[in-house]
Amino acid sequence: MGHIEVGGVTMILPDGRVLLDEVSFRVADGAHAAMVGPNGAGKTTLTRIISGDIEPFAGAIAFGGGLGVMRQFIGGIRDETTIREFLLSIAPQAVRDVGDKYRQAQENLNLNPDDEKIQMRFAQAISDWGDVGGYDIEVLWDICTSTAFGLEFADVSERQVNTLSGGQQKRLALEALLRGPDEVLLLDEPDNYLDVPGKLWLEEQIKQSPKTILLISHDRALLNAVADRIITVEDGRVWIHGGDFASYHDARKARYERQEEILKRWTEEHNRLKELVRRLQGQAKSSPDMASTYRAMQTRLRKFEEKGAPEAPPPIQNIKMDLTGGRTGIRVITCEQTAIEGLLYPFDLEIFYGDRVAVLGPNGAGKSHLLRLFAETEADEIKVGKVWTGHKKIGARVVPGHFAQTHAHPEWVNKTPVEILNLTKPLMLNESMGILRKYELYAQAEQKFQTLSGGQQARLQILILELSGCTLLLLDEPTDNLDLASAEALQDALAAFNGTVVAVTHDRWFADSFDRYVYVGADGVVKETLAPQWS
Repeated sequence: MGHIEVGGVTMILPDGRVLLDEVSFRVADGAHAAMVGPNGAGKTTLTRIISGDIEPFAGAIAFGGGLGVMRQFIGGIRDETTIREFLLSIAPQAVRDVGDKYRQAQENLNLNPDDEKIQMRFAQAISDWGDVGGYDIEVLWDICTSTAFGLEFADVSERQVNTLSGGQQKRLALEALLRGPDEVLLLDEPDNYLDVPGKLWLEEQIKQSPKTILLISHDRALLNAVADRIITVEDGRVWIHGGDFASYHDARKARYERQEEILKRWTEEHNRLKELVRRLQGQAKSSPDMASTYRAMQTRLRKFEEKGAPEAPPPIQNIKMDLTGGRTGIRVITCEQTAIEGLLYPFDLEIFYGDRVAVLGPNGAGKSHLLRLFAETEADEIKVGKVWTGHKKIGARVVPGHFAQTHAHPEWVNKTPVEILNLTKPLMLNESMGILRKYELYAQAEQKFQTLSGGQQARLQILILELSGCTLLLLDEPTDNLDLASAEALQDALAAFNGTVVAVTHDRWFADSFDRYVYVGADGVVKETLAPQWS
């Protein structure tokens, strides 16, 4: 039977901070559980411990049935890994072990085809590959590649994964894991890089799957559709809501209120006992008859304190995004017969001051290119990546600020948030720390940019937009890596922003807060729609 058991897992960071403190929970056979919590709370670390990638300081992991893992980096693979190597890396452990030996034996044979010992090793590798079900796995891989992007495995096995889009990488991995033999799946951000049709497909696959699934996601619509229990990681601990996401917020609020009330009562009783002991101590000095009562009360206080205080509710996330903006001309962006060569046909579009425009459409249609086109000004050009034609005009006093989906900022590598802030605006150290505290990045002030979690990198990008004084926000999938509280804080900040917002998004929950919708089709046609169009 497929299940996951996490018992007393503790993880201590190199700087001595406790990231996970005796975390324990169980995901039962066939359950579809979601793991949520603030960015940097330890969700990905916990999944890496469960998958065996890293060892905890203390505690144990157990699971029934084989474990299939989708790691967070899938979707952003840019090295020379082939599709065969990629699929092998997420295959069952026994297949991985034999597959590596099989590939090595094959390479050795290619280099030394006449060596008899190498021929024998290759023959043994072929036999072992068959014994672990390798040929059955290859049939499965053929189904996966055919379904994911319409090509047979034999034709693409040596193709590099970096030639696939992020969505194709995700879809291929999900096809292999959901169809594969492992009974337990651990999916870290399985919806990232997927467009909305892909997310709808994923929802349906998870709902229909008999496998035990533990997923990390910040997609509120996905959580609402598939999770039958919510595991919250915060302040080093976990707690489990046994219902769906629709009832999660009320349950979370009620839990914290109960914790606060219990802690308040404990504190009041603790103070009462201490005061009683203090009074009895004074009475015992003047009246020997009170000495035994004093000692009894001391014992009672000691036992009360030995039991310890009840668990306090975790600190509430209080992220404050102050995207102030400023007044601009009425026409912010004007496009007349604008086209991006080989990608988008000529289109007309006007975006006005104060508009909230969501750019929707499938992966690969050209949404990010369109956003980069909007970001180009004569003073500061951001490379579109394609030749564009036609007319595009940026209005008076419009200062574009661009949020990149990939968080690709090579100029920030090996720089800390404090240093990055000062690249945008010279600040005193105390000013920098105060601003980082608003975005709950205070503890990461001296951490290198590339070591921040995806959500922390996203919050830092938004903070830079705040400091830059932009009046036009061009956001490419801004909620992809944000935790629930950060996504809600961003929505509140955008609602109060004195300017214009254009956002590419596949986040259905986020898109509902916009008032205009532009759909970029796979056929290259750009059109405005009255309501969100997802396919």
